[in-house]
Amino acid sequence: MSQISVNDLTFYYEGSFDNIFENVSFSIDTNWKLGFIGRNGKGKTTFLNILMGKYPFRGSVSASVRFGYFPYSVSDEDMKLPASEFLADIKPDCEEWQVICELAQLNENAELLYRPFHTLSHGERTKILLAILFAGENDFLLIDEPTNHLDSAARETVKAYLASKNGFILVSHDRDLLDSCIDHVLVLNRKSIDVQNGNFSDWWENKQRRDKFAAAENEKHKKEIKKLRQAAKRTADWADKNERSKIGFDPIKEHDRCISTRSFIGAKTKKMQSRVKQMENRIAHEIEEKEGLLNDIERVSELKLSPLVHHKNILVNIRDYSFTYCGAEKPVLDGLTFNVERGDRIALHGHNGCGKSTLIKRILQKAGMSAELGGFSESGICETASGLVISYICQDTSFLHGSVWELCEKMGLDRSAFGALLRQLDLERVQFTKDMSDFSEGQKKKVLIASSLLTPAHLYIWDEPLNYIDVFSRMQIERLLKEYEPTMIFVEHDVRFREETANKIIEL
Repeated sequence: MSQISVNDLTFYYEGSFDNIFENVSFSIDTNWKLGFIGRNGKGKTTFLNILMGKYPFRGSVSASVRFGYFPYSVSDEDMKLPASEFLADIKPDCEEWQVICELAQLNENAELLYRPFHTLSHGERTKILLAILFAGENDFLLIDEPTNHLDSAARETVKAYLASKNGFILVSHDRDLLDSCIDHVLVLNRKSIDVQNGNFSDWWENKQRRDKFAAAENEKHKKEIKKLRQAAKRTADWADKNERSKIGFDPIKEHDRCISTRSFIGAKTKKMQSRVKQMENRIAHEIEEKEGLLNDIERVSELKLSPLVHHKNILVNIRDYSFTYCGAEKPVLDGLTFNVERGDRIALHGHNGCGKSTLIKRILQKAGMSAELGGFSESGICETASGLVISYICQDTSFLHGSVWELCEKMGLDRSAFGALLRQLDLERVQFTKDMSDFSEGQKKKVLIASSLLTPAHLYIWDEPLNYIDVFSRMQIERLLKEYEPTMIFVEHDVRFREETANKIIEL
């Protein structure tokens, strides 16, 4: 067991106006199971790459361990090979038997290692790369969002696997995974960095308590500052009035005054001015104590939605529906029956490859929208209400390029509303003029979510919208959907999100 110490770390990307990290210092133990939490774009993946030595920085990072990073980069050439042939290239001290032992803990057979990598599902690839990562000894492991694109069963397996391990940093926005796997948290706040004992829920409870206390202290200081300023103004007014009375007086009205009274009035004025100075010092002290209280409070704006209301109650009708791709031996969907009625928020649930995205694309086609499916045959009924308007979020973000404003113009969205919504989703204004291809995956997803929310629709179809989205934005979107209750079909493997938002679950 040893420590990793970070001292006065400062880092910024070339051409950027702001530092990602500025004079950051903290220490972590290499035996911890550390969850790494923070907003999209705050620098979580950047920090992991700094530990891996990929970026130059100011300050120092001292560690007596080697680092291993997930996900490994698999080249196009290696994708055609079985993992057994390239595992030594991505982790030189890794032995095949060790990987097989790790795969057994992930409930997978060793035969996965001998199949071409590109033929494996997302879940199978993730398990092989995790097995390679944990094979061997003495590495401190950096695990960057291992459950994206995994179905619920694969997530449960990965969750149990990571819970049995020690010595890693886990970047994830999946609250259920973090609660199950970690014993410490490293949090990138808005203005500071915290290292705390406990899992995500422990940290979140402590954060809410601290934020509530900071807000109460801020209000107390504001009231005290207001009272002191009012008192200082009254005293200053009295001092000025008193000072003006030193010279000149009416001997009839003020018969008890004489020229020697001026020194008494001057002394009294001086005393009042001294009191004003004391109050100003107290005001400065109160302001100093108030300063920074709200720096780390996450101000999550309430989002708004304006769904359209269709004249029909049933928007999508699926009856005894089967779908088979050309050349496939078995149907992807077989005998499926359900309706989508106004106000339904339906979660499509099932393992990878069970037909969730296929069903979504077929519904889009039925509503007159473009969606690539290739050759297929179908039977039964899959129909949508006439004139149905759909707002769709796909899994793919690779088509996003150019600036946010160019996308806004292309989609015919209101510029000011689009910008305001992106700010509410915590996308900084400085990002608006950058090329979206340089955005983090979480920032790209926020652009897609904002464009969907600004598109009035009868039905919202979201295919894994929360991949890479930070915890705070997930909660923000949950509140929106619970308040406005739009008609939705969505695919999302985040258990907490599905439990909070869906009123029906269709098992495929």
